Amino acid sequence: MSKFVIQPHGRLQEAVAHEKGYFSDEGLDYEITGGEIAGREKKVDEAGDVVEIKQGAYESYEAGKGNKGRKSDISCACHWAVNQAAASDVGRLWGGAYVVTPGGIMVPEDSDIRRPEDLAGREVAVGYHSGSHFTTIQALEPFIPRDQINLKFVGLPWQRVDVGVDRDVPATSLWGITYQAGAQLGLRKIADTGFMIAFMFPHEVDEADVQKYMNALKRAQMDVDLEPEKYKHHFEPQIPERYRDKIDVRLFDAGERIVFLPYTEETFAKTQDWIHERGIFDERPEYEFNAAVSG
Repeated sequence: MSKFVIQPHGRLQEAVAHEKGYFSDEGLDYEITGGEIAGREKKVDEAGDVVEIKQGAYESYEAGKGNKGRKSDISCACHWAVNQAAASDVGRLWGGAYVVTPGGIMVPEDSDIRRPEDLAGREVAVGYHSGSHFTTIQALEPFIPRDQINLKFVGLPWQRVDVGVDRDVPATSLWGITYQAGAQLGLRKIADTGFMIAFMFPHEVDEADVQKYMNALKRAQMDVDLEPEKYKHHFEPQIPERYRDKIDVRLFDAGERIVFLPYTEETFAKTQDWIHERGIFDERPEYEFNAAVSG
């Protein structure tokens, strides 16, 4: 029987659960994979201009049939992308918990952008059909008309750090570990973009194994809440070499927090409404909640 493959999301809880033997205590035969994408740098063309990338978390789940990229029996993405993937029946959303991550739209310290209103018509770097895409829209709508929100799709989280630090775009949308790194790399927050993240697993994965995984994370969450300073060193391997000597992870807060409350049918429906009112996807899938969500 193959091992249960865990793809972390740039947070502490999986590392703590592994270090303290919580997965093994639950009887989970597992391996932890992923992390190689952190080293990818921004993509530029021959003229040195940043290349637009229209590929993101949703497309990864769609191509992988509930796997995110490479094989992943459990993984995470923003709840909008996971919601749409579950509604489209490409994988299953775990309904027993969700995650909250800090985030922000950030600019260089000396930028003339001081308030969210100053971003009207100006490019903000985001990842396509990924958390920064959705949350940037959500964060800016109270301040500027929707048709003046100008998104530049530049790829993965650390690639968005690159374009922010290198001033390729006026602003960049960061979350989680990259948001905390950006603050140490000279970027300043203009608007808060904290958002919900959801868990997804392929249809063929045993729900009992997902429950074991969640039980272990619940124990790890308590450890992180109680003594975060003991575990922040686990952030360091997640930082690309190009930034590692410029960042002190001891200054980070605990980052993503897992909330062991249900992702409800009402939340699912509201999210579908929000996505499709804005025309972010071409089609709105028909779905049955009980078929799309487990937990």
